Amino acid sequence: MTLSKPLYLLLLAGGVSYASSLAVYQDNTFYTYTPTTEFIGFTKGVSAKCEGSSIALNAMETCSPTDRFCKELQSLESVKQEVQVVDTNNKVLSHLLTLPQPTSLDAASWIESAKLISVEQAALNYKKETLVKQLNHKEQRFRKQAPSKVAQETVGVCQKELALTLPRGNVSFTTSYEADMDGKEVSVTQKLSIVNRSGVDIQADSAMFYYRMANQNVRPIHFSPWVVRKYEPRPQKKYKSVQRSMMVEESAMMSDSVMGMVASAPVASYEDAREYKVTNLTVPSTGVPLEVEVLSWKAALDCEVKAYPYVNTKAFHVCSFTPKYQIDSNNWKVKSGSKVINERAVGEYRDGNYNLYTKVEDDIKIQRKAIVLKERETGIFGGTARKKDGFTLTLTNKSDKVKTLTLIERIPTSTTDEITSKLLSINSKTKVDYKMLKDGEIEMYLTLNANQTKKIDVLFEISYDQDLKVNY
Repeated sequence: MTLSKPLYLLLLAGGVSYASSLAVYQDNTFYTYTPTTEFIGFTKGVSAKCEGSSIALNAMETCSPTDRFCKELQSLESVKQEVQVVDTNNKVLSHLLTLPQPTSLDAASWIESAKLISVEQAALNYKKETLVKQLNHKEQRFRKQAPSKVAQETVGVCQKELALTLPRGNVSFTTSYEADMDGKEVSVTQKLSIVNRSGVDIQADSAMFYYRMANQNVRPIHFSPWVVRKYEPRPQKKYKSVQRSMMVEESAMMSDSVMGMVASAPVASYEDAREYKVTNLTVPSTGVPLEVEVLSWKAALDCEVKAYPYVNTKAFHVCSFTPKYQIDSNNWKVKSGSKVINERAVGEYRDGNYNLYTKVEDDIKIQRKAIVLKERETGIFGGTARKKDGFTLTLTNKSDKVKTLTLIERIPTSTTDEITSKLLSINSKTKVDYKMLKDGEIEMYLTLNANQTKKIDVLFEISYDQDLKVNY
């Protein structure tokens, strides 16, 4: 039997399945798919459109017993019912104990009955305790997966594309980075962690994730001339104390309001800065993060030990590299092969490169103390006061290995010609290799032998008019 061409095309069109898609923004999530039933999920705050036209959603009185959420909800309700049964039984037993006491002839029998009732009550109380814990666990588990215990359905089955708009936080994502350091090279892996708490199990042929809002308020801006006018002092307005108080209160309220205004296997790809694409995505509404690898690349690595004693006397390791792709998150996991160096390392863009602060150098101890000088009192030379000051750095290498580090220090710097500052000397038993940079910054390049302690004295002088008072 041969089908006519029009009939064949009609049957083919009837079997067309529209591609499903997901778009996750920071404020909304859009999920488009072809439904087979009216059932949406255990969700709330959702709007729906069928082929571009809004469609109503109703609460379902019952849901399919085969649905995963329905099973969990039925299990939860079953435990809740058991708690109610235990409560009722306990109340009945308590009522029995309040009945009039029997005559002395059967008092022994009554006492024995009372003992049995007490034992049963104790057993019921223990059972209730256990059931309440179980109920709380099930309640928490359900809340992590879905925002509502009421199932939603469309009024009639949408025969074509159904587009759901889910509220902020129902579906969320974060990016994370892992750096595997091996000598002079770093292997960077970027992952996407997706969490679905919408109450809607999602299957998408294509999913996009954006680090931006879907609804952005961009107001038109047009050129306006910058006008210079003759200065005319404005008359000062006077307000009564009561009015001023009200204005302060209103301003505070407005500020608070603004503060209040102001979440097959998948294959992920990097589309653009802060934009990611995942194909063949299946992410059930479980509240459990689904991790997908987005990118993997390598870069040349330059690591050194640094310290800023004027801020913190701990030395640390920092590694610098040039990223091949934009870094969207500054939280890292750093490892070397199977050895984890830091689960919560921090990075930043700096001077055209990316710096990754990997760990504290515990083998180097640094102390910084002010130098007490006899000449610390200000001397006067021709109307100019000259004040000497300084500090001592004591560095100890506690390990049995040679350590090298770059130490960044500073002396006061002036923003006015009335005050000048200059470095007098950097003294140590062995020569210190250093560089004087702008704004009073000093870079020292040090090598500490095994178990070595090195002292460095830094002296500077501040000159200013004797009539001035300075502080630093």
